[in-house]
Amino acid sequence: MDLAYIPSPSTGVIHLGPIPLRGYAFCIIIGVFVAVWLGNRRWIARGGKPGTVADIAVWAVPFGLVGGRLYHVITDYQLYFGEGRNWVDAFKIWEGGLGIWGAIALGAVGAWIGCRLRGIPLPAWADALAPGIALAQACGRWGNWFNQELYGRATDLPWALKISEGPNRVAGTYHPTFLYESLWCVGVALLVIWADRRFKLGHGRAFALYVAAYCVGRGWIEYMRVDEAHHILGVRLNVWTSIVVFLLAVTYLVLSAKLRPGREAIVEPDREPSGGSEPAAEAGSEPATAKAGAAPAVKAGSEPEPATAKAGAGAVPKAGSEPAAKADAPKTGADADPKAGATAEDKTTGGDEAAGAKAPEAKKL
Repeated sequence: MDLAYIPSPSTGVIHLGPIPLRGYAFCIIIGVFVAVWLGNRRWIARGGKPGTVADIAVWAVPFGLVGGRLYHVITDYQLYFGEGRNWVDAFKIWEGGLGIWGAIALGAVGAWIGCRLRGIPLPAWADALAPGIALAQACGRWGNWFNQELYGRATDLPWALKISEGPNRVAGTYHPTFLYESLWCVGVALLVIWADRRFKLGHGRAFALYVAAYCVGRGWIEYMRVDEAHHILGVRLNVWTSIVVFLLAVTYLVLSAKLRPGREAIVEPDREPSGGSEPAAEAGSEPATAKAGAAPAVKAGSEPEPATAKAGAGAVPKAGSEPAAKADAPKTGADADPKAGATAEDKTTGGDEAAGAKAPEAKKL
């Protein structure tokens, strides 16, 4: 009799009226939110703009879900296209079955599209998101607990997982490999955060470290699992995949450190006009001010004749044409007068008064 074990839920779905609420789906959604939240904080700390991580995740997440499902269906095709199987089940993603290798590969394609649209480098975005992806996997693995799947060999350890009788499974207590991988992913996230702060990883090296560290854990955890899988030379396919991807990640780490040491100085160029156009507007505002302030410019009195001519043109019928012409003559000399600080309106008023003063003198003559 087992005195201690981890119980499994009796069901992985709760119905809210006609709407099914599935534990597997909730774990995936929670993981996505955690990854975007942490990735956004790290992106801002690197000099990026708030919201950029979420904008690119809109592309990466759907691509990742499709890629993860494709990898699972292709590598476990006998579950959907074998004798007595229904190929329609391949589309029932809520029943479980997402391959992390396909999710990362095709998700990277979606992220690349989003980064291209925003004009930012994909490696920098991947570095910011790397520990968040590991935490998302840690959350997502609990979806396997709801579905009672992906457990290991039988064991009587106190932390053994109790599995109930069901399709394609035998009741008993087994190694909770979902829990092992979840805890491992938390450790990978902490490792990447520490290494990034300690060594200032850049140009995709933080993401490569995440991939390499995850592959190490996935290799030994995969070796413990007892679910049906393809074997190559007596070794499970995902173990071989872990080895190959690990070697690729380590190779990238080494070559990238030699070819592009350090970290990106700018991760997100300022694509908005606020950074450069406002100073340019200030520099170019003087001509606009000069145009708008043509009347105040007349105060200095460089060319008051046009305004005077217009003002005098309205006063000519009152005083006669000849006195008006004589009244204009002193105005042109007023430019040299040091007291010529009056406004254009003062000069115009003065011109009218001068014209009115000349008119009585003409009568006396």
